[in-house]
Amino acid sequence: YPTNIPATCATCHRGIYKKYSQSVHSISRSDVKEKLPNCADCHTSHGIVETKQDKFMTEVTHQCGGCHSDLASTYTQTIHGKAYELGYLDAAKCSDCHGAHQILSVNNPKSSVGPKNIVKTCQKCHKDANERFTGYLTHATHHDKVKYPILFYTYWAMTSLLIGVFGFFGVHTLLWLPRSIMGLRERKKHKPNPPSQMGKYYIQRFTSSERVTHIFVILSFMALALTGMMLKFSGMEWAKFLARLFGGVEVTSLIHRIAAVITFGYFGYHLTTLVKKKRQRHISWWKFVFGKDSMMFNKQDLKDFAATIKWFLGMGPRPSYGRWTYWEKFDYFAVFWGVAVIGISGLILWFPEFFTLFLPGWLINVAHIIHSDEALLAVGFIFTVHFFNTHLRPEAFPVDTVIFTGLVPLEEFKEIRPREYEELKRSGKLRKVVVKKEIAPRWERAVKIMGLTFLMIGIVLIFLIIYSALFGYK
Repeated sequence: YPTNIPATCATCHRGIYKKYSQSVHSISRSDVKEKLPNCADCHTSHGIVETKQDKFMTEVTHQCGGCHSDLASTYTQTIHGKAYELGYLDAAKCSDCHGAHQILSVNNPKSSVGPKNIVKTCQKCHKDANERFTGYLTHATHHDKVKYPILFYTYWAMTSLLIGVFGFFGVHTLLWLPRSIMGLRERKKHKPNPPSQMGKYYIQRFTSSERVTHIFVILSFMALALTGMMLKFSGMEWAKFLARLFGGVEVTSLIHRIAAVITFGYFGYHLTTLVKKKRQRHISWWKFVFGKDSMMFNKQDLKDFAATIKWFLGMGPRPSYGRWTYWEKFDYFAVFWGVAVIGISGLILWFPEFFTLFLPGWLINVAHIIHSDEALLAVGFIFTVHFFNTHLRPEAFPVDTVIFTGLVPLEEFKEIRPREYEELKRSGKLRKVVVKKEIAPRWERAVKIMGLTFLMIGIVLIFLIIYSALFGYK
């Protein structure tokens, strides 16, 4: 009979029975009417395995979730729960914090999660945990506006940002595509045979330093995107497969952090090059930041945007773009925003013990939401909008190689950036940036293969994200 099972097991496991009899699960201690768990509910009756075996460890949260379904669902939204879902069995589970047999009410002075013992409990994994660290909201959900308003509003602020960005640029892309197809057809009528790539004149658009930096951007972003989205959608089978493919959660965590360090590295290097450029030009910071050829938005961008929309709608000619278009500037500053927001929130998640020396523990929850959703925005934007703007638009399809070679064919440059071409001619700088070069077919092929590989990885990941968001995301 169920109520006799603990006493029966106690004939051999007396010490464990004493602990169990003091817990909230004990019939003698509880006055609830619901069925309370006994030994067989967690260990089964005849298929008992050692608690250290993987077979038992993988079922712990499911066993507790049988009665505590609400708490179990919030657990899988935490970093602990996501790592556990991906197969990392050393991640903190229910029993690691609450205990296995002597589970006490949080109001009990002896409770492992009570005010007197919570710091020691956290220190079992986080050696430098402090009192503020324990302010982390362990079973919080951003869906509960009443109980967790900060998390609720943080989540919806990030969601609104995501919807706004994708809504705006989604419409922009859908308007651009048909106009781009029409323009490509018109050009083919006038230029049925594209000129040979051998011995052509090119505009040197990017330096070798800028191209190498972008390679680091691509590699680190790919690593961050794959390992990050894997954790975000940890409940999906594709995420679990990728985790196993990479060697487990510990390996993917290491890859993610190495890629993060690379990101901080190229970001710092880029800031250094900006300072050097400013000094070389002998101009003020104001002119450097807000000058005509800078990446800062200006009135001309508003004019170009209005003219572009008219062109999309067939109400005007294609704008005469200068050195940087408004969407390229948005891409550029999106990296600044992303590195700052994702970087700072990521550091809080990486070093929570340090940051909670002077920040409240619940900020870890906020950082988790911001880091996760801003990363989703970055991945989605790069692999859809940015890919279309640079590679997937018909006139550049399948790959625009300029960021890899640094070169733009002169005739193409005249066509896509007529205003910059005229300014270079007028200033006498055109000769400095025009080069005659033969691009080796093997190098060109290698560049395209590399670009296509990155494109395909990104596109596949986008489909997996969309599928997960529709059918598996909580």
